[in-house]
Amino acid sequence: HGGLNLLGPARVPAPHHEPQEAPGPNQLPIEMLQKVLSYLPPSTLLRHCRPVCRLWRDVVDSWDLWRSILPWRHPDLWPVIRTCLPPADAPGPCILGRFCELRPIGRKLTANPLGKEELWDCMMLSCSDGSEEEEDLGVRLKTSGEMSYSPAYRYWYKGEILDLEEEGLWRELLDSGKIWISVCRRWTEQQGSDRMYQLVVKLLDANYATLHYFFHKRFPVRPRTGSFSFRIMHAFTNIKKGVRFVLFDHSVEGYDSWPEQCGVCRPQSSVIVQIH
Repeated sequence: HGGLNLLGPARVPAPHHEPQEAPGPNQLPIEMLQKVLSYLPPSTLLRHCRPVCRLWRDVVDSWDLWRSILPWRHPDLWPVIRTCLPPADAPGPCILGRFCELRPIGRKLTANPLGKEELWDCMMLSCSDGSEEEEDLGVRLKTSGEMSYSPAYRYWYKGEILDLEEEGLWRELLDSGKIWISVCRRWTEQQGSDRMYQLVVKLLDANYATLHYFFHKRFPVRPRTGSFSFRIMHAFTNIKKGVRFVLFDHSVEGYDSWPEQCGVCRPQSSVIVQIH
């Protein structure tokens, strides 16, 4: 049995295979990549994932991604939002991403943050006989913090604006008839004297045409000692279609110099949008 292998047939070693790498994110099907990205916070998606590459940017900008995120990130708002979603084929990044990141519903939105341009509406002119004539001078842009001054009557005016779309609200939601817009204006002084205050708040469309108007007539603030403050509030309901901007027109008479030099803290204008 010289040629017999008592140990049995010889074993042939199995061929060596290199371990396969797991597919990277860019190799995933679009639907699976969208599913993976949907678990990340909206701010991470917009600030960090979107710049990675064109594929990721397209996914983050898509309507489908944010449509899948909304129901579980905003379960209380979803029954209303689902009835007035923006068009899926709207050009540019989907506004639902900004909505999910900024969460504007029920949050205090500040009109005209410092460092941005303000929209001014100069309405009141003083006539030579001492009466006041209202003349629409149109809408113009000025830098933040400026005020206009009428030497004859010491009339100070300041305008502030809030762009609702910049805050993540879209036209179909604003036009749904299920939105209330509450406005508030706070004013604080470090010293008191005889002054007259007036506030006008307008809801404007994309062309700055007035759709709604709230006027708080002039009222005096009598001299007093120490710091004091007051606020004016109003809620807009039954809102017409087309609202885009909230404009605050604030005026005061009785200062001999810039209001800030008289101990006046910067007025604070805020807006709260609610779904009912």
